Amino acid sequence: MNIKIAILLAFGLLLAGGGYLLGRGPADQPRGADQPLASIQAAPIYQCPMHPWITSNKPGDRCTICGMDLVAVGGDGAAATVDPDRVTLNAAQVAVTGVATSEVTRGALTRTLRVSGIINDDDTRHRILAARVPGRIETLQVNYVGAEVAAGAPLATVFSPEMLTAQRQYVERLKAGDVASPRAERAAARERLLELGLTEEEIRILDRTLKPTAMVNIRAPLSGTVVSRAVYEGQYVKTNDPLFEIGDFSRMWFVFDAYEPDLAWLRLGQTVEVSVPSLPGQVLTAPISFIDPNLDEQTRTARVRVILENPERRLRYRQTAQALVSVTTPDLLLVPRAAVLQHSGRPIVYLDLGEQGYRAREIRLGRVGDSQAEVLGGLNAGDRVVTTAALILDAQAQLAHAGAAADPHQGHVMPVTIPAAPPPPAEAAYGLLRSLAFATADGANALAADDLAAYQQHLPAMRGALAAYLAGDAAAARGELAAFTNTLAEASDLEAARRAFEPFSTAVADLARTQHLQHREPLWIYQCPMTPVLGTARWLSRSQQLRNPFFGSAMLECGDAVNE
Repeated sequence: MNIKIAILLAFGLLLAGGGYLLGRGPADQPRGADQPLASIQAAPIYQCPMHPWITSNKPGDRCTICGMDLVAVGGDGAAATVDPDRVTLNAAQVAVTGVATSEVTRGALTRTLRVSGIINDDDTRHRILAARVPGRIETLQVNYVGAEVAAGAPLATVFSPEMLTAQRQYVERLKAGDVASPRAERAAARERLLELGLTEEEIRILDRTLKPTAMVNIRAPLSGTVVSRAVYEGQYVKTNDPLFEIGDFSRMWFVFDAYEPDLAWLRLGQTVEVSVPSLPGQVLTAPISFIDPNLDEQTRTARVRVILENPERRLRYRQTAQALVSVTTPDLLLVPRAAVLQHSGRPIVYLDLGEQGYRAREIRLGRVGDSQAEVLGGLNAGDRVVTTAALILDAQAQLAHAGAAADPHQGHVMPVTIPAAPPPPAEAAYGLLRSLAFATADGANALAADDLAAYQQHLPAMRGALAAYLAGDAAAARGELAAFTNTLAEASDLEAARRAFEPFSTAVADLARTQHLQHREPLWIYQCPMTPVLGTARWLSRSQQLRNPFFGSAMLECGDAVNE
């Protein structure tokens, strides 16, 4: 702000022709200490329209900063009304500063995001081949990275004694026939061969030849490009050692990071224009297919994915790429970005009042486009705002605030408050929930006493309380309790009654806890960590004594109080 004031002072002295002391005009003399106070109060007060703290009691004086004539603003003891938010210029000052204004209009807001990312292969078609049997690499059919392979093509041959043993066992069971070798044993031996890496075709060949072999072919699981190779001929490998990595490059992913403010603009299906250095002059277009809902903790960005078809392999694996995402949102109230200034994190503009008068006004902004910004409050269509020299006007207004001790929060536009928590229930809904909670507590007490007849007597009250609660609260009708409308049926024994009661009791107890019924009513909430249906279930009780309804006398005191 000191820079603003320095610029303003220099500008004011230039307009005034120089030579003034702050607080005095050329004909102004210090007021005498012996001058009667009454005469000072009765005299008219002359004030600079642009710098309201520059005053005088003599007509004809000029402002010591900008040289403007002081004007009468009060007299006869009346206090002058000063508006420090208003800045007034004369025609010469408007010409020198180059003040220009634009109209606030409704229209389409356009934003172009420029992003950088990486061309990657399709994660769903990326495979790592590991050794299924221990052995020695006899032959490498593919011995360099970048080779194109077809699905099922051999990549390497492994000599494995373990494979030889498994094939011999399978052949022996085949030769033994159904009498000596049950069909289940032959099936198990066949499954073992599949686990060790033999294909169905290779097993059929073994069925015909009955000649075991120690050689195992490592085959490509899909068509693609060899991304990495971890073995050489003659190398010994153990089970699960990595051998090859294959990616399908016929379809690539362009992945880029989007910062949090940019996420307001991105939607699935938006067209992205991708450019890569290896294809100069060419632009690839494709829609956004995925936006990661998780933000990276370090970079505060979310990953965005675009799928690019690559049948001719023009895109290279892990090469860099740049992209443009153009978004247009129609029918919004727009203000030029050049008109918006920031005051302590609050956006303001200078409104053209006419007759070279301008006033600072705080506004509420939405999304910010390339050249315009969305206005959510503080302006109307047809208002004119300053787009050029707004910084000079702001410096003038800041000096006015300093001189007049104006309220820095004057004209503050409060942001829109959007409730993100569920509203508290109305009194009627609370009463219905209270009745349901007490009815549920009575049912739990009957089950804790192993009294099936008493539980059956409480069932109509629980059903009625549940129906009344769902009918009396629209939000409850869409909640979890709606699923229990027809589940509270009469049971033939205590075990069936407890299994039906457990999920219902837990849902009611959880709802009562969210509404803090245990803090407002004589109710207690307990939890059992080993229930038969949910594993962990809760119940309500009118008594502070722990009595488990899910096990009764078998484990009456199993559980803990839920205090929060």
